[in-house]
Amino acid sequence: MASVFVSGGTGFVGRGLLSRLVERGHEVKALARQGSEGKLPAGVKPVSGNPLDGSTFRQAVEGADTFVHLVGVSKPAPWKEREFRAVDLESVKQSVGAAVAAGVRHFVYVSVAQPAPVMKPYIKVRQECEALIGESGIPATIVRPWYVLGPGRRWPLMLVPVYGLMLALGSETARRLGLVTIGEIVTTLVWAVEHPGARILEVPAIRRIGAGLE
Repeated sequence: MASVFVSGGTGFVGRGLLSRLVERGHEVKALARQGSEGKLPAGVKPVSGNPLDGSTFRQAVEGADTFVHLVGVSKPAPWKEREFRAVDLESVKQSVGAAVAAGVRHFVYVSVAQPAPVMKPYIKVRQECEALIGESGIPATIVRPWYVLGPGRRWPLMLVPVYGLMLALGSETARRLGLVTIGEIVTTLVWAVEHPGARILEVPAIRRIGAGLE
């Protein structure tokens, strides 16, 4: 059993991850803005705080083995670079600072597949976030999906025939920017929590772990 602190636990990926961690017997704390604690699954200890202000949750991180960071701008778009810096980058700075102060031994971060021909401002900020985590000295698992399919997120399925053709032609881009499901991401994050280490998990690895092949 691990002690896990999760920031961004009330989001699209977070709720599924929290439920799975609790089911598997882990001790879980999750950061939630005041008034959002009710969105957390049963069995999760809520921590009321602001992900952009580490002083509001730093003490609650003490004793955690792993810190999972999921905070980010919803529905990323190329014109949101200012938001990416204000939310994605700043929240990583605050989370890393809290994790270092608490002596956390493993950091898990959901980044984005790269390089890619689109979404360059988003990718640039995520690269900066990865660099900050690396500079912290904490062994980290960096998970790099491209697009996560789930409820309300099905439109990219129209691209599946195109992906199939590109893969048949041996396209490395198609492998790196492939679609993954919310189930595969959650399973990968749980696997990362239960197998601490320093690594980068790209789309092919996410699919293997999601299928139970690792």
